[in-house]
Amino acid sequence: MIRIDEIWLSREPLDMRAGPDTALARVINRFGEARPHCAYIFANKRANRMKALVCDGFGIWLASRRLHQGRFVWSQLRTGDPLAIDLPQLQALVVGLPWQHAGAGHLMDRH
Repeated sequence: MIRIDEIWLSREPLDMRAGPDTALARVINRFGEARPHCAYIFANKRANRMKALVCDGFGIWLASRRLHQGRFVWSQLRTGDPLAIDLPQLQALVVGLPWQHAGAGHLMDRH
């Protein structure tokens, strides 16, 4: 089980050819360090691919996801500081739903 206490959504696109070292360098450049139990989420320019870098305190995990159709609902602003999101928002984001309104009291579906 990977523990995640904080989730950060990067507004700036990441080249999906980037491996763990390049993604980690982006995190360190933006945050000064990769903190344990934090997830850092990136998308490509077209927002149809996503990568998540997770630091577990012992090392890093790099996971990728690609939608077969459609796009991830990404931040309207593609520059600026990363956004803190919560777990329900991440769960909505990874399946392509509008994550900005995810959470308690909100019902969402694909239709």
